[in-house]
Amino acid sequence: MKKRKFGLVMSLLLAAGTMLAGCGGDEKGGESDKKSDLKVGMVTDAGTIDDKSFNQGTWEGILKAEDEFGVSTKYLKPAGTTEAEYLKEMGNLYDAEYKFIVTPGFKFETAVFQAQDKYKDAKFVILDGNPHNGDYNPVVKENTVAVFFAEHESGFLAGVAAALELKEGEAGFIGGMEIPAVQKFNWGFQQGLKYANENLGTNVTIKAENVIYQGSFDNAAAGGQIAAQYYDRGVDVIFTAAGGVGVGAINEAKNRAKAGEKVWIVGVDVDQFEDGKYEGDKSVILTSAMKKLDQVAFDMVQAELDGKFPGGKTLTFDAKNDGIGLPEKNPNLSDDTTSKVKEVYEKIKSEEVKVSAEQGDLFK
Repeated sequence: MKKRKFGLVMSLLLAAGTMLAGCGGDEKGGESDKKSDLKVGMVTDAGTIDDKSFNQGTWEGILKAEDEFGVSTKYLKPAGTTEAEYLKEMGNLYDAEYKFIVTPGFKFETAVFQAQDKYKDAKFVILDGNPHNGDYNPVVKENTVAVFFAEHESGFLAGVAAALELKEGEAGFIGGMEIPAVQKFNWGFQQGLKYANENLGTNVTIKAENVIYQGSFDNAAAGGQIAAQYYDRGVDVIFTAAGGVGVGAINEAKNRAKAGEKVWIVGVDVDQFEDGKYEGDKSVILTSAMKKLDQVAFDMVQAELDGKFPGGKTLTFDAKNDGIGLPEKNPNLSDDTTSKVKEVYEKIKSEEVKVSAEQGDLFK
């Protein structure tokens, strides 16, 4: 038998100097003959389980844990996105003995704050958020772990890749809600374009009028409309950090590509290449600024099974622990672009290149 892969969570905890020494256990490919008593539940955020973004990426990691470890899995979609609606579904999972609950998104912050005291024998994972009582003062109890990602680094790499591949042209950005995670994607992307222009001989610019936060994560029609406006203004590539809104932008790009226009989308959170396909293997997805949501969700389940759940901790996944990045395969990027992006990635890891998590002066 081969050893289980040493996950992102385990690597991060070791790097932080905790007591973890290894994972142990066996790994089997395909259908697992293991059966675990652990029941892993997830409550979806705005959007659906197949939103091609945050919900789906998280759920795929949970399904991988089901396949490899034999855990039981279940997700529930709340009627809305209020604290009460989230708490109701978390309670429904708990009552059904699903006591390891994953919550994807900052909207769960106050609900998880309440739940970690109400269900003390349950475990909670909140992605992109810290539990708090409405005052934004984080309270991460021993049965909870809060997870964040360096979106600005992922966006930076996507900006460098887009600039290198296009060499010259115009870029745009469509965000969902104007929240820190989405903002950091935007700011990193713009810094990546600027870095490539100043250091790698490119000339891809972005104008303030081509940066819009739509205000939701599920209005696909609005995403398509904004993308159409951008393309009509001469934008060549759009970075979408907007969930379902981004799906609308992808569809607009696909329709234009079918009509012979050369337009591109940079995907977000997960590898969206398949979602951008419009003729055979052709896709409008140039690359995707990824957060390793699936791997982190999987690793959290593995940590629980190994008795090493990092309760009470706030973890950040970035370039240093390979928690963010571009897809391993980027069919629309040349070998030269891919090679140069890897060089930049290593420079971020070594801190030779530092990406700011704040806006700064970007429109130049």
